[in-house]
Amino acid sequence: MAENSLFITVLIADDHSVVREGMVSVINRQTDMHVVAEASNGHEAVEHFLATLPDIGLLDLRMPMADGIDAIRTIRREVPSARLVVLTSYETEEDIYRALRAGAQGYLFKSCGKEELLECIRAVSCGRSWIPPDVGAKLAKRVLAPDLTRRETDVLGALSIGRSNKEIGTLFDNSEATVKVHMTHILEKLCVSSRAEAISVATGRGLVRC
Repeated sequence: MAENSLFITVLIADDHSVVREGMVSVINRQTDMHVVAEASNGHEAVEHFLATLPDIGLLDLRMPMADGIDAIRTIRREVPSARLVVLTSYETEEDIYRALRAGAQGYLFKSCGKEELLECIRAVSCGRSWIPPDVGAKLAKRVLAPDLTRRETDVLGALSIGRSNKEIGTLFDNSEATVKVHMTHILEKLCVSSRAEAISVATGRGLVRC
């Protein structure tokens, strides 16, 4: 909470107006917090955060124009002390890992109860992190997993939409043999034995969107 403030000031960024209205109603009924800004996309989230400098920003991961991860990175670059919480429906290992790596101090699912939301806001406003046990377990699993290279991620994405090795090679200006090498590394890192398994595991972890 900002010094000399009667309230924990909050920004809410979500592209669904019904979600924003619900959170505004819950937060503004509290005697120690108040919503000072709302945003419906990532660009607005950054703009309104920098304009109002709230104590806490609640950001969805999937928003138009710029997603929550990009918004978090931009806000933290401009305001290193910014306190940000991801409030989302997405709970894959990769989503959690990327959000916290970008600088979020808290991660909550939209299915959480009202009291958990309010407790999280108060905790993060005091400088504490908020990582529920189920989120922590997914994060630990992701941290221990080997990272795919950018090219391997690109190849996996192309594979997930049905591209053949030859088509993937053409797409990325690589030989078919090079694509096969990438595929071997992808299978090894994901601990799978087939392309279908690779897509399934990658989708479950949030590495690709099908």
